[in-house]
Amino acid sequence: MTTLAFADLPLRRLFARLDFAPRPREENLLDLLGRWDTLREGHVAPKLPLSEGAVPPDAFVFLRGGLEHDYILQHPYAGLAALLGIAQADDKLSKAPILRQAARLRRLFDTVIQTGEPVLAEFSIEGHGESASVVDFLAAPLADEEGRIAGVLGGYALRPELGGEAHRPSHAAPASGPVVFALSNSRALAENVAACLGSAVAAHELRKFEDGEFKIRPLVGVRGRDVYVFADLAACAGESVNDKLCKLLFFVGALKQSAAQRVTVVAPYLCYARKERQTKPRDPVATRYLAQMFEAVGVDCVITMTAHDLAAFQNAYRCGAEHLDAGALFAHALAERLEGREVAVVSPDPGGEKRAELFRETLERRLKAPVAKGLVDKKRSMGKVTGDLFAGDVEGRVAVVYDDMIVGGGTMTRAAKACRRNGASEVIAVATHGLFTGGAEQFFRDPSIDEIWITDSIMPGASVEAEVRNGRVRLVPVGKLLADVIRACHSGGSIDDLLEHDLSPMVEAGG
Repeated sequence: MTTLAFADLPLRRLFARLDFAPRPREENLLDLLGRWDTLREGHVAPKLPLSEGAVPPDAFVFLRGGLEHDYILQHPYAGLAALLGIAQADDKLSKAPILRQAARLRRLFDTVIQTGEPVLAEFSIEGHGESASVVDFLAAPLADEEGRIAGVLGGYALRPELGGEAHRPSHAAPASGPVVFALSNSRALAENVAACLGSAVAAHELRKFEDGEFKIRPLVGVRGRDVYVFADLAACAGESVNDKLCKLLFFVGALKQSAAQRVTVVAPYLCYARKERQTKPRDPVATRYLAQMFEAVGVDCVITMTAHDLAAFQNAYRCGAEHLDAGALFAHALAERLEGREVAVVSPDPGGEKRAELFRETLERRLKAPVAKGLVDKKRSMGKVTGDLFAGDVEGRVAVVYDDMIVGGGTMTRAAKACRRNGASEVIAVATHGLFTGGAEQFFRDPSIDEIWITDSIMPGASVEAEVRNGRVRLVPVGKLLADVIRACHSGGSIDDLLEHDLSPMVEAGG
């Protein structure tokens, strides 16, 4: 978004704020921007003359006049009298009695015509006595029959100024409740969350074409709404990660095009997170590229769980980014299972040591007893995994091998066998995301692992559901936590303390 900092100094002096990618909060300006976008039909600006009824009754049109920097009122609006002192058709801006406001708008209109972009401006005006008001002014370009920018469609909203200071942008949510959408395999989780919020999953259309392309759009109005899009970004049968990601990006674009006030992507498992830095010359940094794509289509916030590299996730995003650690959920769910036992938390590789240590501290607080630690060495290069070193104390203990995800299970199996060789009495594999791709069947059968605990962040496939039924895999639900997070985000509250509270309503024992 181009803001006041990029505007010319004389223009900056006239306004408290300028946005060249406007997102007005006032209903009349939201409606006006939506009409302008519809009228332009994919062009830079709508062409004159406008059809009858195209201009709302609380809006107006100025056309560039014969004199340089002068504008003539074509479509009048009575409310302009209070702002400029003119309100009749053919009135000239240069003749407006209220000179300061006329100078502001002339400079604003010049900027709109030069850039060909709509602008949302904010400025203060003095009222009666000591009171003052804030004006939110929207100006959008209009083109002549040859496509040259020749006029401005405008409207404004007036509100009292509080504390003598101009209004500043706010992330406060609209009065209505959040709108929840579910893409790909995320519907079960989204329905659970929506039920906790007292709503339902909103409908959308996904239409596939013969050439493999598709169209995706919301089927409910989202203008001015706070929207949460659940996305399962793990590959599954018949749908790759790239397929799911492309649909998500296009859907967010459609939501922003439909004037959603705020769009939050809820992706408990975030794809392309394992290449967050360059380890070889000319390596990509996919984590950052993903963030740039989200920002490009207008994502306002991303909510995820147990990122592969928390620092990389937090540094990649310039929009809002909320990270949820599932460690407290697992600690609560495992407490009864581990109570009275000697326990050690083991990281299956050096990269996850910090994550495992945070979980160990959480589990220690929950059990109110010391918890030992362990670390398994691992190096991956050219698809080969090496490293046999083991550090830590697991002898006679229940070893909880803790990681962010299980893909094929090779890393977990290596760690479990290392724990067994060093005397662990039991091994429990714990991970937030259970992808279980190729090789997972062998992982389920491996005798070195006693139990596997995962969350339902990814919809389990048929093989996982079978393991859940026979007790080999235990599911820890995350729906209640996500609902509480969405409720806090929507109301402008804090999510920092959510996981520090009693988690018994959030976790059904063992799934």
